[in-house]
Amino acid sequence: MIQAQFAASYQGGFMRKENISAEITEQAFDFFYWFSRFEFSLKENGYLKYKNPGNRAEPGWDDFVQNHSDKYSLSQSATALIEQSPEQQIVLPGRELGWRPVKLDEDKSDLARVVRLLKTVRNNLFHGGKHGGANWDNPARTIHLILLSKAILDEFAALGDFEADYKRIY
Repeated sequence: MIQAQFAASYQGGFMRKENISAEITEQAFDFFYWFSRFEFSLKENGYLKYKNPGNRAEPGWDDFVQNHSDKYSLSQSATALIEQSPEQQIVLPGRELGWRPVKLDEDKSDLARVVRLLKTVRNNLFHGGKHGGANWDNPARTIHLILLSKAILDEFAALGDFEADYKRIY
């Protein structure tokens, strides 16, 4: 059912906003909301990409990974995200676009690998192509990846001990 609704939103290879299901719209908005809350929480708790006064205030994912890798263990959601293997869009010869699985460095921590996939889900949803990959028109997979990613964000907020900032509990 969902796949038929999602596929119907494409005509001539272009997504038509008015035909996107309410479920996908709601899940995507919810994910973007919580992803932005998490990145706010990173910054609010001193996880900054650039630390010098006058620099842009960007979230410091690398510092978060470095500070918490030793106490992180894969959750059920994180394991499922790794198994689902989100793909990233790449440039092929002739400036064509294609997809490939995200390369996860084996020498990186579990936390670093999960962060990489979480950011890939975000990038694909926000920036990624909406055609050409084997799963481009699979709304059930898209929703599943979004729900896994949201659960992981919740886990990361607990890991970082900044759930109050993440959930706006003051």
